[in-house]
Amino acid sequence: MHIAGPKAVDFYLHWVTRFYRFLNKQPEDTITQQEMDSYLKHLSKRRESWQVDQAAKAISLYQFFNNRKEVGNGCKTIDSRDQWKIAADDMHKMLRLMHRSYHTERAYLSWLRRFYRFAGGRPPATLESEDVKDFLTYLAVEQNVSASSQNQAFNAILFLFRHVLDKDIEHIGEAVRAKRKQRLPVVLTRAEVDRLFDQMRGLNLLMARTIYGCGLRLAECVKLRVKDIDIERKAVTVRSGKGDKDRETVLPTSLTPTLEAHLEEVRRLYDDDRRRDATGIMTPGALEKKYPNAGKEWPWFWVFPSLRESREPRSGILRRHHIYPGNLQRAIKAAGNRAGIPKRITVHTLRHSFATHLLEAGYDIRTIQDLLGHSDLRTTMIYTHVISKNRHGVVSPLD
Repeated sequence: MHIAGPKAVDFYLHWVTRFYRFLNKQPEDTITQQEMDSYLKHLSKRRESWQVDQAAKAISLYQFFNNRKEVGNGCKTIDSRDQWKIAADDMHKMLRLMHRSYHTERAYLSWLRRFYRFAGGRPPATLESEDVKDFLTYLAVEQNVSASSQNQAFNAILFLFRHVLDKDIEHIGEAVRAKRKQRLPVVLTRAEVDRLFDQMRGLNLLMARTIYGCGLRLAECVKLRVKDIDIERKAVTVRSGKGDKDRETVLPTSLTPTLEAHLEEVRRLYDDDRRRDATGIMTPGALEKKYPNAGKEWPWFWVFPSLRESREPRSGILRRHHIYPGNLQRAIKAAGNRAGIPKRITVHTLRHSFATHLLEAGYDIRTIQDLLGHSDLRTTMIYTHVISKNRHGVVSPLD
């Protein structure tokens, strides 16, 4: 099992022992969610948030494997289809315990269903590395999936093997890999950016300008919170971006007046929620346990909130979420068509344009890498291929 490193195991045992001692119960006793919440609330008054988070994970893992052991005692009498259902349920729980996103959760479970069909319903415990290799080869050769889809499938099945079946996958390099196509990013000229924005209005225009001006991904933009905007320092902090990394990027001076006016409108929506005593917005896991009312505080409110409340797909709680990202995708595409720009424009095109225009302005590639949040410089280097100036200094014979 690849959940906690050797150094963390002792701490996990420490938290589980203290938990049962706090409740005056034995490890085999049934524990309710209310009892666990009570202990974590008690712990949050004395410990740092990361310690509360570690304790919660340790206790949840212990309960998970304790319950799983009880179910496992009767596995020999369970048919193959039910064993797959149990494996899917275990995978679902492990994804939650490890705080994977809802998007990742859905994607991994979808690949699990495809792997189940490919395996012909054989019991999951009988599957080996060879089955995974054959599945990946099948995806590349017969299904013609992209390299990114094949990699996601591999990550999903690897998660199943490591965290549910407690197995390692070997010799996976022998599988046929989908070819990764090298495509240059679509980039707009500065004039085309102006033409695009001329065709947009209201909130969609503000979000588009924010993405272009700060170099954000769409998901990063819609998840911005009030405290992430520092107007005095002209900076935007991106929390838990791609790869779960934080970074800081620039806040354009030209965007400030519009953004301040927008936040005044958002404040009125926030004040109305507080008058109604509405459920607070979602906050990161450990924070919600240590400061359960943080979601009702202004600094944590969404910069781009949805006008309507909706239920969380996981908990069913009715609360206000950030704006739906698909709205901006459609608005950008429509604006590009109206502007008559003959390029395939998406929201991400604005991020590509941000990087390229900075490079054309002479900014250092490492600086651009930091602003974009790329872990690998080679990812940023792709923009050197699309700058408007001839990077080779070659003069065409026609000229």
